[in-house]
Amino acid sequence: MADWPKHGAISGPIVMIGFGSIGKGTLPLIERHFDYDKSRLVVIDPEDKDRKILDDKGIKFIHQAVTKDNYKHLLKPLLTAGSGQGFCVNLSVDTSSIDIMEFCNEIGALYIDTVNEPWAGFYFDPKLGPEERSNYALREKTLAAKAKRKPGSHTAVSCCGANPGMVSWFVKQGLLNVATDLGLKFKEPKTREDWGRLAKKAGVKGIHIAERDTQRAKKPKDIDTFVNTWSIEGFLSEGMQPAELGWGTHEKWMPKNAGKHKKGCQAAIYMTQPGANTRVRSWTPTATAQYGFLVTHNESISISDYFTLRDGRKTVYRPTCHYAYHPCDDAVLSLHEFFGKAGTKQSELHILDEHEIVDGIDELGVLLYGHKKNAYWYGSQLSIEETREIAPNQNATGLQVTSAVLAGMVWALEHPKAGIVEADEMDFRRCLEVQTPYLGPVIGAYTDWTPLSGRPGLFAEDIDKRDPWQFKNVLVR
Repeated sequence: MADWPKHGAISGPIVMIGFGSIGKGTLPLIERHFDYDKSRLVVIDPEDKDRKILDDKGIKFIHQAVTKDNYKHLLKPLLTAGSGQGFCVNLSVDTSSIDIMEFCNEIGALYIDTVNEPWAGFYFDPKLGPEERSNYALREKTLAAKAKRKPGSHTAVSCCGANPGMVSWFVKQGLLNVATDLGLKFKEPKTREDWGRLAKKAGVKGIHIAERDTQRAKKPKDIDTFVNTWSIEGFLSEGMQPAELGWGTHEKWMPKNAGKHKKGCQAAIYMTQPGANTRVRSWTPTATAQYGFLVTHNESISISDYFTLRDGRKTVYRPTCHYAYHPCDDAVLSLHEFFGKAGTKQSELHILDEHEIVDGIDELGVLLYGHKKNAYWYGSQLSIEETREIAPNQNATGLQVTSAVLAGMVWALEHPKAGIVEADEMDFRRCLEVQTPYLGPVIGAYTDWTPLSGRPGLFAEDIDKRDPWQFKNVLVR
């Protein structure tokens, strides 16, 4: 696009927490799409390896970690400097989303993050059991804060990256496409109950957040080096949490090591094993059938919760939902090495930047399955080549995240008194309108593949032949 649109004006300071791969990619989108006071744009990060980018632009940089002890003292003068409403863009690890978003509300600032992040130590705390270390537990705390907020509180957009975030908008568009192709008579849903009724009517049993990253580096991975296309600390943190998934009403079988939650929305279960070491069968258009990792994510829970239908206390419909992630090949090798050493982190951590990648795409979408047309994938096929052409300082994986942050910021500016919101609750059409120019081809594809395709083969398997889309058939055991 020769003339990128301005989506709004940020009247107060902008404080970006974190300047890793996502922070570096989000900054040029903020510069491109908003009017703002550059003198009050501040970036905070405990590492300064990329500060030259900021120095060259004349952007203030604070070389410091945001911690439980200093966040109020550090952030208040920055977010309240001068007139207007401040905007906190939290793109860091080890910074409590709930504490910072609540503080932003106290001082009248807007807030956005890409993940429900806790303070440092939570993910690897041996004193906490799997249930306590889950994304379900983190989300329930956020929902409790949401419930306590008075109407008209300052907007805090929770978990708005590619996934969680963008994929929730894909689910809605994908569902409309499936319902239309099935010939169903319906009005476009307006409420979460309407969306749940449409999903039930369409016969959607579940949803995979189905992703395949085919980006390849010029140089192969070295031994004792973890290579990825986005935050390695973030990937390992969520990957070492228990595998979690939204649990659908059609499921007849549950893993022996699965646990249910005693409190909260009851939309999900967890397994007593790390998500990054839990494999599931899934499908994307480029890879077709593939193994993915069932890494815990907020959207696995929020999507299942959002589409839940209840009759009093009884749950009458809920789709299963979980991540099925095949990262770039170097990251898969890195995971094998990591788990082979009993979870000992490699001595070198390396995120591939746009200059190191030879080719490839990040194919990220949603697979709606179980309906009369079997399964439908809807999502983005963004290549590294297109990424280089349209946005600096990031690869294809990063741009799917940073453009979702952009969309979330636009929505927050247009709805500054919405309180705490998840991506599922936002206007999916408006958000995709802002984001789609950065997503490459956005396509829909039907498939006749199921988790039973080609099974059983040479070995006997405990499978459910009556319902191909049982989690029993999806999980690699």
